[in-house]
Amino acid sequence: MTLWRKEIEVSTDPEAERIWTSCAQSIRSQVSDAVWRTTFSGARATAFEERSLTLVVPTSLQKARIERRYFSLLTDAIDETEPDVTVRIEIDPDWTDSGERLAPARDEVAVSGADSETAGSSAESGPDIRLTFEQFVTGTSNRFSQAAALAVAETPAGAYNPLFIHGASGLGKTHLLRAISHYVNNHYPSYKVRYVTSETFLNEFVQAIRNSTQPEFKQVYRSNDVLLVDDIQFMEGKDGLQEEFFHTFNDLLQNGAQIVLSSDRAPDAMPTLEDRLRSRFKSGLITDIQPPDLVTRLAILEKKAEFSAIEIPGDVLSFIAENITDSIRELEGALIKVTAYASITGQRCSYDLANRVLADLIDKTIKAPVTVGKILEATAEVFNFTIEQITGGSRRRPLVDARQIAMYVTRNMTDLSYPEIGRAFGNRDHTTVIHAVRKIEHHMTERREVFDKVQELQKRVSEIS
Repeated sequence: MTLWRKEIEVSTDPEAERIWTSCAQSIRSQVSDAVWRTTFSGARATAFEERSLTLVVPTSLQKARIERRYFSLLTDAIDETEPDVTVRIEIDPDWTDSGERLAPARDEVAVSGADSETAGSSAESGPDIRLTFEQFVTGTSNRFSQAAALAVAETPAGAYNPLFIHGASGLGKTHLLRAISHYVNNHYPSYKVRYVTSETFLNEFVQAIRNSTQPEFKQVYRSNDVLLVDDIQFMEGKDGLQEEFFHTFNDLLQNGAQIVLSSDRAPDAMPTLEDRLRSRFKSGLITDIQPPDLVTRLAILEKKAEFSAIEIPGDVLSFIAENITDSIRELEGALIKVTAYASITGQRCSYDLANRVLADLIDKTIKAPVTVGKILEATAEVFNFTIEQITGGSRRRPLVDARQIAMYVTRNMTDLSYPEIGRAFGNRDHTTVIHAVRKIEHHMTERREVFDKVQELQKRVSEIS
């Protein structure tokens, strides 16, 4: 596509520009460079009237992509700057196109009708510099998996192919897949690397069928040098998807590409997985990650403490490591909770403070598992909204705050992935959940009312459970 801007003066509302500038910064921090260029590049706000923001984009393709895939992300970003605003997207009359679609960047091979947002940067929600081998803490529970992942990154298709990593949620599987992606991108810049969740693979596959763009879809996935697929267990029971991935898998191996898969269980523990896929998953190296031991948990906390804005005494780290034992995600969540409380109250981070703040998490009483249904029930009680309102489409500020806090609590109190949380909260996109979790995590260290609401909701969820 050839794009050029007409040489005419266009009037722009300064207030609209202010809102969009802030909104654009928020969006850009949450998506990959490829997604930004092909979806939001060239967008501008032209008017802000009666609490309605007019956003214009260069092409109808960008308008469709935003409305179909990124509208929740857009409205969330606008709400941060200017609450209770509606947004209307229009085609920018100042741009002309040749009738072809936006040309994808080198690091993104786009599928017509499907949102290919994982190539190049290899990150569905944007590259995360924290997920590297340097930041991965190794212990007895994960040393073999880390070594295998590093070997694959150093010599793609030359060590273990495929590499299959399995383990419970929150133990570091995604970190290793992202670390491989970072390493290969840095050391083999000519390689095409693609990280994707199985749900994204499914969504793009369905979209390709709907739009009759299967050849383009196949090209996107079968032209990679390294393909990393997270949460492969979600392919269970989906015959059409398994058929497509079977041929993708074979094609990649035949062409000398590296395949890395992750799952919450081993191939033999997936009863509805096709036998031919199971045998191929087992044809390479299978390695598992176990819950970290005490030494590893302490090392993880010490690594996280290096980036903390406040000093965290060793006895606090030891206390958390000794009492939060099942998941790295829960471990990091506990540390954030303690440091956030110390920060917003101005208190010194101490053993006694940690004991008080984490009392609900280290209660040894056996309780029923926390579910998203219980969290929604508790959220409705704490914030005085109905579950239908919480999972609905309203953008009123108090309701948005409650919804985002509930998403944060769900992420920290359950094993659900971002896409699963998004589905539970009204079929929202996973980028909306990521945005909410990061926002609440940040606000907990600065706003006492946010921290208190998170505490109150977690306490109520524990009581219900």
